[in-house]
Amino acid sequence: MASIRKEVVIDAPSAEVWSAVRDYGQVHTRLCPGVVTDARMESGDLRVVTFASGLVLRELIVDVDDQARRFVWSAIGGRAKHHNGAMQVFDEGAGASRRVWIADILPHNLGPVVAGIMEEGLAAAKAHLEAKARRAA
Repeated sequence: MASIRKEVVIDAPSAEVWSAVRDYGQVHTRLCPGVVTDARMESGDLRVVTFASGLVLRELIVDVDDQARRFVWSAIGGRAKHHNGAMQVFDEGAGASRRVWIADILPHNLGPVVAGIMEEGLAAAKAHLEAKARRAA
C-alpha cells in the first residue's frame, strides 16, 4: 500500500483553514478552486468531485471531527482497490496554520498519481486561503 503524507504551512488562521476544509461540499469554491471544478453531495455522505483534469471521484465522507479539526474520506470505485484520505488542520500561531494530508492507496502504483494530485491541491489551497486572509486584513 502506498502511504503518502504531505503538509503545508498556510499564512491564514487555523479556524479559517478548518472552515474551508470542513465545508467539504464546497471544496471547489472554498479550498482549491481551479484544481477542483465541481463538488456535489449525493445521498447523505457521498460526495462527487470533479477535477480540472476531468477526473471524477466518488468519495464517502467517513468522519468530520471539529474538535481535532480532522476530515476523513474514502474514494470508492475507480482504479483504486482501496483509498483512505485524512486532512487535519493545526494552529501554527501568529495567524498561521499547518494542513496535513495523508492518503493510503492500493494498488501501490497509484501512489505517484495521488501524490501529484495532493501537491497540486495543497498549493492551490495555500494560494487561495492566503489571498483571502490578506484581503481580510
